Amino acid sequence: MRTDSKRNHIREAEQILVSLGLPRAQHNERSALCLLSLLDLSPGKAWSKASNPLMGITPIMDWIRKHYHKDYAPNTRETVRRQTMHQFVDAGLVLYNPDKLDRPVNSPKAVYQIEPATLALLRSFGTGQWHTALAKYLAMRQTLVARYAKERQQSRVPVTIALGKHITLSPGEHSELIRAVIEDFAPRFAPGSVLVYAGDTGDKWGYFDAALLARLGVNVDPHGKMPDVVLHYTKKNWLLLVESVTSHGPVDGKRHAELTKLFAGATAGLVYVTAFPNRAILSRYIGEIAWETEVWIADVPSHLIHFNGSRFLGPYHA
Repeated sequence: MRTDSKRNHIREAEQILVSLGLPRAQHNERSALCLLSLLDLSPGKAWSKASNPLMGITPIMDWIRKHYHKDYAPNTRETVRRQTMHQFVDAGLVLYNPDKLDRPVNSPKAVYQIEPATLALLRSFGTGQWHTALAKYLAMRQTLVARYAKERQQSRVPVTIALGKHITLSPGEHSELIRAVIEDFAPRFAPGSVLVYAGDTGDKWGYFDAALLARLGVNVDPHGKMPDVVLHYTKKNWLLLVESVTSHGPVDGKRHAELTKLFAGATAGLVYVTAFPNRAILSRYIGEIAWETEVWIADVPSHLIHFNGSRFLGPYHA
């Protein structure tokens, strides 16, 4: 039971780091364990009971060893400092030397502490308030991913994901098609749906609400092969899994099986969709598209092509 509690907390901490916009280099067990240590969240302890003690690098590593039995060698101190704690501080999740702001940089007495607003947010994890609290929190601050990418924003593709809420994707045809899926397909065929995930050619995890997907029964490995867009059609409780095809990759039989396995735990029905920018590109892949899936073409956005089955747009159950 205790082993399960350890695994669950580590997985949940990884989901939180993704949801908070930390770069992919921090989507790992080391960063998850550092977050848990700064929250004093030992196995079995509820997120609502998280706290924010002052901790230095060595006490963090000692805490991880004691509670999660992960033994980091002393020579990994700089890895923890430079590849996890620096990013936590830059992202505003953690305060550096809040007890003594004039402490010299790299002092052996340096300490870190979870920032109060972040602590309040993380105490809501796993509750019905998490999604709303996360959206409010992110609206008040810039994620580290966005900050690191600021100089590239002018050339990026803006995408409206909700009224007054926008993200940007790397420039290119693929991102333009993803934008069309979110802005044109979703309002027509899944009105009121919530964006769960949008891939990006520059950063595979362009937008990801890991916590929302977990509440729907899916815990995705950050290294898993996600579809290009995932939408939750809340009215019908469907997950729309959309592949956007500009040069390769429709939902063929192999990909259908991969997605079915990846989303096997979902409490929502699964709908498989392949999006094409135009009929010319569709014609290249017409023989590969799996049955019981849907096809949407961006330049004729008000129509769907249904590949057989007992119903139009909707999930199938074995």
